[in-house]
Amino acid sequence: MPPNRRDHPAGPSEGCAPEPGLSGAEQLRPPPANPYAHSYRSDGFMVVEALGEIDIATAGALGEHLDALTSGGVPQVVVDLRRVDFFDCSGLRVLCRADRRARERGGTLRVVSDQPRIHQLLRASGLLSRFPPLAELPPASRPESG
Repeated sequence: MPPNRRDHPAGPSEGCAPEPGLSGAEQLRPPPANPYAHSYRSDGFMVVEALGEIDIATAGALGEHLDALTSGGVPQVVVDLRRVDFFDCSGLRVLCRADRRARERGGTLRVVSDQPRIHQLLRASGLLSRFPPLAELPPASRPESG
């Protein structure tokens, strides 16, 4: 049975899959949620919440979700790993690919994790400086005063 997930409403202007004839924010739709990933918009970036065990058998589902975002024009991505029970090198490979795709489009990919095991995996793999884990989601953007 898939892990429980929090549902986040996605309006018609959120997500990633382009629709013909539309441009910019008008063409964004959320990628379909799956048992291991769902996403929602939060103040200028897309949050992908990974769920359950991310290993060789399930990393593809997380990867498909991230690929849909990073190939569809949503280059500001935060991957929230706080609800992940297990995460291995298969998950790291998915993060690296999504990070590369986001950077190619002028964006970023950041990771949120409060789990020492994930921090150790990032350190052992040499990816801690590439994905310095945030303890919580980034704060909301403050509107610029003019």
